[in-house]
Amino acid sequence: MTKTTLFDKLTIAITTLFGVGYAPLLSGTLASVVAVIIFLLIGANYYFLIFTGISILLSFLLSGRAEKIFNEKDCKKIVIDDFSGMLLSLLFVPYDIRFVVCAFILFRIFDAFKIWPIDKIECLKGAPGVVGDDLMAGFYSLIALWIVRLFVA
Repeated sequence: MTKTTLFDKLTIAITTLFGVGYAPLLSGTLASVVAVIIFLLIGANYYFLIFTGISILLSFLLSGRAEKIFNEKDCKKIVIDDFSGMLLSLLFVPYDIRFVVCAFILFRIFDAFKIWPIDKIECLKGAPGVVGDDLMAGFYSLIALWIVRLFVA
């Protein structure tokens, strides 16, 4: 890994969630936990929506560059994609621990099993492949939670 410029260093810091991606095991799961903590701190409001949007934007803008810096396709140290996917799964869900736990479990299941079209998106080159599969897993989780909410509320 070569970190020659300030931009490269900033890219690595952001895409690894300031070091979370260097965890020896389950770095994506740990990034998802960080996303849950952020949700619990911010709450289900417009600030969370804005934060999620910025995170997704940064994911797309920086993940491809981070992949080149690490010289590895979908490098496991890049965890902003897991973080953003988890944030997406929490959008517009009630600020209720039951929904938060379900969102976490669903997101990790969808991310792990890569059901269609997540498996196809993951094969794309650069940021769309790195980020797209996690956002689709987050979207699937969000839809599942909305359906559950229809029957619970």
